[in-house]
Amino acid sequence: MAYGTRQQKVRQYRGQIPSPGRPTVAWREDRVRFWAAVARGVMTEDAAVEAGVSAPVAFRWFRHAGGVNPALPPVVSGRYLSFAEREDIAIWHAQHLGVREIARRLGRDPSTVSRELRRNASTRTYRLDYKASVAQWHAERRARRPRIAKLAANDLLRQHVQDRLSGVIRTPGGKQVAGPPGPQWKGRNKPHRGDRRWVTAWSPEQIARRLPIEFPDDESMRISHEAIYQALYVQGRGALQRELVTCLRTGRALRVPRARTRQQAWGHVTAEVLISERPAEADDRAVPGHWEGDLIIGLQRSAIGTLVERTTRFTMLIHLPREDGYGIIPRTKNGPALAGYGAVTMKNALATTITTLPEQLRRSLTWDRGKELSQHAQFKIETGVPVYFADPQSPWQRGTNENTNGLLRQYFPKGTDLSRWSAEEIEAVATALNDRPRKTLGWKTPAEALNEHLLLAQQAGVATTG
Repeated sequence: MAYGTRQQKVRQYRGQIPSPGRPTVAWREDRVRFWAAVARGVMTEDAAVEAGVSAPVAFRWFRHAGGVNPALPPVVSGRYLSFAEREDIAIWHAQHLGVREIARRLGRDPSTVSRELRRNASTRTYRLDYKASVAQWHAERRARRPRIAKLAANDLLRQHVQDRLSGVIRTPGGKQVAGPPGPQWKGRNKPHRGDRRWVTAWSPEQIARRLPIEFPDDESMRISHEAIYQALYVQGRGALQRELVTCLRTGRALRVPRARTRQQAWGHVTAEVLISERPAEADDRAVPGHWEGDLIIGLQRSAIGTLVERTTRFTMLIHLPREDGYGIIPRTKNGPALAGYGAVTMKNALATTITTLPEQLRRSLTWDRGKELSQHAQFKIETGVPVYFADPQSPWQRGTNENTNGLLRQYFPKGTDLSRWSAEEIEAVATALNDRPRKTLGWKTPAEALNEHLLLAQQAGVATTG
């Protein structure tokens, strides 16, 4: 009965607290490391490795925070006990050292240690056990000081913000227009190429800037745009309904860290494969064998590869049929590319096409920044053709290819399914272009210009041998 009486006294001292569930699997310093990595633009999986937690835990942190960095300070004030100090207290307490001896070793006041052993001990066991992990959990939970959000406390302000975000649209005469119903909220981003609900859709900044104009004498009707964003994204604020994020222009279910938006999507492009490193002979078009390439995209992720020789304008088209299982196997993140122009598939198809040319016509290939050619290093090993990439948003650096793609759109219009055409039919279109006279070639056809260069190269080889 002595232990029961002692437990009751401790509970009375600590106060009546509801069960907060099981202790957390990671501590505050783990979250600090995780969010510091996210702030640098690191992906969630890699940030989990840096923080020393599992990927599901890291994704749960990111999702519960709505992608918003809680901005935890890197260190806790020295006036509070750290987890390392609590581990020392647990060890020395288990060794039956007194409170004053533990305090002397820690360099703390005895009352601090005494209060720690009473407040943060486990009271659900028969004995009053003190465990560092449970004590740290209690301390972190008790240290939270959540403030009531302004939108939660001000009903008029909350209703005004909701009306500007999700209000109905009307005609100039005031008639309500329903528009499409939109998808059901499932906690995901906006539908890809699908209808969205028609709403007023003011941005948080527009709402915040307009409040002083609409309520000039009511200081309670003021809020920052960042507070609106956090009320939408951060779980637990409870001021605005979570599904209102669909009313924002981006329609994102989670905020994207700013550092991630600044990252380049073309990590496969290194300094040595930039177009500035391309041989100078490719610029003046005097020597044939330098090619430009790209994809023309059609409906439902269909595509055809295009290759154009810079000197003769000779065109070769690459048939990219869809892989087995396309449209049957559900799309999965980082799953196989079944549309027909994944990195490996594109590399193999391109190598098969370009190796049909004589070696003197395989000098270089200039591509845009598409990830479909991220296997360019392996392509160079297999074919001996170096690959160079144009600068971002610089289509004029591949002007010959862009012009040819425009000509090909007469046969393969935008918005049509390009996978319905066979390799033979695509080759026929390439032949039609190569047999079409060009002003820039002195009204020769690309096929004639290419044959002329091949004959000159062959004669030069015979003369050198003779």
